[in-house]
Amino acid sequence: MALSRVCGARAALWGSAAGRGPFVTRRLQLGRSGPAWRAPRSSKLHLSPKADVKNLVSFVVTKTRAINGTYHRFLGRHFPRFYALYTVFMKGIQMLWADAKKARRIKANMWKHNIKFHQLSYREMEHLRQFRRDVSKCLFIGIISIPPFANYVVFLLMYLFPRQLLVKHFWTPKQQVDFLDIYHSLRKQAHSEVMTYLERASTLVSDERLQWHLTDLGIKVRNGTHPTAHDILPLRECFSTHPLGLNQLQAVQMRALSRAMLLTPYLPAPLLRWRLKSHTTVIHQLDRALAKLGIGQLTAQEVKSACYLRGLNSTHTADDRCRTWLGEWLQISCSLKVKNDRGKPLLPPPFKQEAEEHFQ
Repeated sequence: MALSRVCGARAALWGSAAGRGPFVTRRLQLGRSGPAWRAPRSSKLHLSPKADVKNLVSFVVTKTRAINGTYHRFLGRHFPRFYALYTVFMKGIQMLWADAKKARRIKANMWKHNIKFHQLSYREMEHLRQFRRDVSKCLFIGIISIPPFANYVVFLLMYLFPRQLLVKHFWTPKQQVDFLDIYHSLRKQAHSEVMTYLERASTLVSDERLQWHLTDLGIKVRNGTHPTAHDILPLRECFSTHPLGLNQLQAVQMRALSRAMLLTPYLPAPLLRWRLKSHTTVIHQLDRALAKLGIGQLTAQEVKSACYLRGLNSTHTADDRCRTWLGEWLQISCSLKVKNDRGKPLLPPPFKQEAEEHFQ
């Protein structure tokens, strides 16, 4: 009796387990094959690696801009003078970098199409000329900052001597006006010396007519008369032969001309002669490109820069006066003989630079 009850209970348990078996099996099968039965998850929930990187970069950039803005506000509030210098310095780096990229594009185009410097447009020629000058000035800063911990001394020197060590990109608007005035005053100091050498050399001119014309024009300039193109052009023959030809000038004369053109005079005589030749050749090439472009196509700032390069202190001169003066200069420069582009460049008219002292 007891045995039958035990067997019956065991059979009942087995029967109930067998009855639930398919349900358990189905549950297990559904659990194992769930991904095959469920609907595919939305792709919006899982971003691709590229999207993750892009979002991370965007987040970093946003945070960096926010921190940078906070830092700028802190400097402007607590250190206003330093913040002004810091702003000028950062903008200067951006402008210098932009100039470097533009110069690189111009040089790449020259190499690709086999174009010479004098075949470029006026703005491209002027950009390369100015960029080379800026790089040569920045090169000195790079050299003296090479030793360890020398960069701290360089920063101090840049702060104390911005005119001598920095290019115009790092000057404040007030410094640009003041420094250009200083450079022009240095240039004016050499004009009197240049005129003295011209008066001495006029006695050595073999042609009596040219000798008289040169002496008379020198007297007029000394008295403050502004020479015209018709006064200067007849004298161009004097500057291609002895005693005023560039190959016949003495070292003291070339040093005076170098100071008048804002070039370093502290070089040996052969280097001074080569530097004057290359500088005057570049100016002559710029003049021809500018004449082809037309002065009317230049902006007011471009006109002032062109006049300052050629000897006029354009920072305090009206725009119409600058354009008139530049037109007279081009009339003289473009009337020079073609042979001067091939190794014998004529110097810019010293009478015209000297006369500008009386119009400032």
